[in-house]
Amino acid sequence: MTKSQFLIGASSSGSGKTTLTIGLLRALKNRGVQVQPFKCGPDYIDTKFHELAAGKPSINLDLFLSSQEHVKQLYSTYTSSCDVALTEGVMGLFDGYHKWQGSGAHIAGLLDIPVILVLTPQSMAYSVAPILYGFKNFHKDISIAGVIFNMVNSDSHYRFLQDACNDVGIPALGRLPKNNDLEIPSRHLGLNIDRNLLLDEFAEKAAGFMEQHLPIDEILERTIKSTITQDPVFRHKPFHGKPLISAVASDEAFTFYYHENIEYLKNRGTVTFFSPMHDKELPDADFVYLPGGYPELYLDKLSENKSMQESIRRYVEQGGRLLAECGGMMYLSSCIADKTGKEYPMAGIFKQKASMEGMKLTLGYRQFTSNGICVKGHEFHYSSVSGDEASILTQYNAREIPVDTKLLRYKNTIAGYTHIYWAEMDDLMGLFNQEKHH
Repeated sequence: MTKSQFLIGASSSGSGKTTLTIGLLRALKNRGVQVQPFKCGPDYIDTKFHELAAGKPSINLDLFLSSQEHVKQLYSTYTSSCDVALTEGVMGLFDGYHKWQGSGAHIAGLLDIPVILVLTPQSMAYSVAPILYGFKNFHKDISIAGVIFNMVNSDSHYRFLQDACNDVGIPALGRLPKNNDLEIPSRHLGLNIDRNLLLDEFAEKAAGFMEQHLPIDEILERTIKSTITQDPVFRHKPFHGKPLISAVASDEAFTFYYHENIEYLKNRGTVTFFSPMHDKELPDADFVYLPGGYPELYLDKLSENKSMQESIRRYVEQGGRLLAECGGMMYLSSCIADKTGKEYPMAGIFKQKASMEGMKLTLGYRQFTSNGICVKGHEFHYSSVSGDEASILTQYNAREIPVDTKLLRYKNTIAGYTHIYWAEMDDLMGLFNQEKHH
């Protein structure tokens, strides 16, 4: 089958990829087109934006967290029933975890999909030509189907840019003038009903803006490709063991998880969602997952729900398997301090303090080996932890350099800042075996 499929790339972060992606996703949805969103890299915030815009879960395609075969299988599976497949790149087109490895260009080459380039040529006119020439010719496996110029306010400026495109041999696919009304609501304000309404309103504005200024039909025509079809192997490893009953925290405070991780759990049994903010106790489960999110925005409610905290403590003391990541790990601390230093008591599984004081961004890929299992994930947070909890192993970044990120264990509870991608693992539960970590 053939269908329109393309990756939106850029020369750098901040070029407008996410706004363009959200606008196109909603515009296509409004046309009645079945559009499937994807996101290059480990981002679990932009995927929420995509889902709100398109009405379908956005799928992470990450060549550090998973194998090429897994990425191709995901892409083949999720594009099988759509009309358009739209993938948002990460950072600049060739920016990867090592040179271009793991970049948007790497994904585009692997999946054989064309790139729509977004450039913001402020203070530049015909000099954009050698930049376009470089993107077109730098790597033989990358096909640039066209370029959209962002923040270009005049037709006269655009004509210089069109001349450059004509001489390089890349189609110019429109210009987007500066629009102060198209400011994406902050990525770090939490997802709740009010915020979802804000994002829905933003998606509609962005869709109207793209319809007004871009030749969407031409973009679709220029990006028609034959779809990649993988062998009919399920994207998760076959599972024949005892069904797993999983309980996953999901509410305003806990929102960051990879879609395929949850599909992995569903493939192995049943998944129940619960709220540490609103529910009184854990549902029956033999595995509990506390993902990351925004606990710092809901400290009052989380701290006041003593019944849930006690239910989690009972589960942990009885040896229940629990994985907590980032915000989930903060929730298991003795307390969380807000930006002013005010402390809010939490579940107290780990005798440490999590704090939003003096916020500093820490991010990057992480990897470690435990019980013979190679584990990969991503770290992204502004908080810090302090206390006497000792890490059970050393984690490394993408270049195999040791990092300070802790991984904690108490009985069958494992916690840390790393957001683990387990969708390709043979057995996630193997992490809980009482063997030596290294």
